[in-house]
Amino acid sequence: MSETQKLLMLPGPTNVPPRVMRAMLKPLIGHRGPEFKELFNKLLSKTKKVFETKGDMFILTSSGTGATEAALQNITDDGDKIIVNVNGFFSERLGEAIKAYGGKPVILGSEWGKAPRVEDFEKIVKANPDAKALAVVYNETSTGVTVRALERLGEMCAEHDMLLMVDAISILGGDKLPVDDWNVDMCVTASQKCLMTPPGLAFISVSDKAWTKIKSKKINRSYYLDLQMYQKYIQDGYTPFTPAVTLLYALNEACDMILEEGLPARYERHRICAEAVYNGMEAMGLGLYAEKESRSHTVAAVNSPMGMDEGKVRELIRTKYGIDFGGSLGKAKGKMFRVGIMGNVGSADIMTTVGAIGSATSELGFKAKVDEGLEAARETLSRLPGKVN
Repeated sequence: MSETQKLLMLPGPTNVPPRVMRAMLKPLIGHRGPEFKELFNKLLSKTKKVFETKGDMFILTSSGTGATEAALQNITDDGDKIIVNVNGFFSERLGEAIKAYGGKPVILGSEWGKAPRVEDFEKIVKANPDAKALAVVYNETSTGVTVRALERLGEMCAEHDMLLMVDAISILGGDKLPVDDWNVDMCVTASQKCLMTPPGLAFISVSDKAWTKIKSKKINRSYYLDLQMYQKYIQDGYTPFTPAVTLLYALNEACDMILEEGLPARYERHRICAEAVYNGMEAMGLGLYAEKESRSHTVAAVNSPMGMDEGKVRELIRTKYGIDFGGSLGKAKGKMFRVGIMGNVGSADIMTTVGAIGSATSELGFKAKVDEGLEAARETLSRLPGKVN
């Protein structure tokens, strides 16, 4: 199978539409000239619409972790308590990052595959009234779990005069997250997931409330990620450091596609596609790692059949069927594999994916009910309104 035929059903990077790829063929422009200023100002406006915010927006040339670090280093002073939910590999890393910037993470732990409930957050916030912020991994990429209480958490943070920082790296653009309406003070994401752009860009939104904390911070521990410096340059329409211009071309086209489809329609498409994967797996006889009420609409965690190496399942699907899935991480190592449901994903991708999983697990000795799985997925996908761009 050639590289051009490979289907990326990873939890990032995701498939990049041809329209977005073609945008990167445009000639380079100087990043201190008027053409760049025009492009960049348009992009800031478009990404604000995707984030559903009127606050400040910053586009960084970095991985998503760069945006996470930018959020933390700009609001964290030595000894600051920051509450963080830990229910997977990436939320564990968020706790570690808080420590790296001198903060004191207050861990709200949950079993992997589950999300903490509102009452869990209420209890830990009440017990730590001096906490400066609540940092939430909205969608735990390692387990396919979404914290469905985010809107209430925004209200809670507003009530307690606490900042709400949200890691939305594997979900923004694929599920509901109205930043302003949900009182999110800092929201971070990356280009290579639901925004269907190649890796290399990261994003961070900043509320007025967050700026108050940023400007009162005692020590700045980063030069490259200093948001006050970015704010000064953006006032003139530029970035303080060399941006990835070709990726900005791609992002511009991707934002147009997102806004043309419309956010509600886009969220519904992701939800139906995810439901088709879940229904297909269950009908086939395969288990799912995440609890039902918290299952992600952008990452499906599928249990490997008992006694079957999930790495062998993924390798067979990769080499024989040309589809890439994500492996398991941390405590879930060897127990499941992850299917990305992101970006421009549609019926053809989902049916191909479900069929490949059924065929591969059958070939490796599991008695998968392939026909039942495909029919369940097909029936679910029949609710999609039409063809994706």
